Amino acid sequence: MATPQGWVPVEHRVLGLDRRTFVAGFTALAVALVLIYGFQALNSAIPWHNEIQAGQVLDLGDGATAVPPVGWQLERGTLVGGAGAAATSLQVVLASGGATIELDGTTYDGDAGAFLDQVRRSEGDSATVQGARGSLTTGGGLVGVVQSSTGPSGDAVDVAFKMAVGTPEQVAAAPALLVQVRTAAGQFERYRDQVDALLRSIKPGAPQ
Repeated sequence: MATPQGWVPVEHRVLGLDRRTFVAGFTALAVALVLIYGFQALNSAIPWHNEIQAGQVLDLGDGATAVPPVGWQLERGTLVGGAGAAATSLQVVLASGGATIELDGTTYDGDAGAFLDQVRRSEGDSATVQGARGSLTTGGGLVGVVQSSTGPSGDAVDVAFKMAVGTPEQVAAAPALLVQVRTAAGQFERYRDQVDALLRSIKPGAPQ
């Protein structure tokens, strides 16, 4: 009699399965598990480290710069001398303990106050205590609009700049920069001096 197609001899069967296919099957399963879980575990096990050193300067695009706090981690962004940054698509994230400082650049025709209003409307407002709006002038002559708040998620400070010093027309047409500081509730005072130093170090690029 002819052997039925697909028939597996008894000596090669385990629980009705062809044990000759086990090696290939388990190999494929092991590779899949490594791809799905192995790299994630390896990434978590290796400490990520990009600590700001003394003398390093953030590139904010178009020649604009800022001095980040020494010892903070640069999680996103470019230092002067690096790959370069674009002022209108800037993304910088600095972190230290439970605090973060995020700098985002974009285009906006108008003044810094109106830009901050637009940002806060788009993000919604969950704060329970809203601080009075104020202003801050950097060492480079930029005038920023500052708004602080406190809520269930922690302390927040938002600062909006237009990245130019000059005529009202030049300022209105310049890129906008939003600096957002976030800490756990009641912890902002621990970082105030470092945040203030960074904000006051922001300098615009050369006039276009």
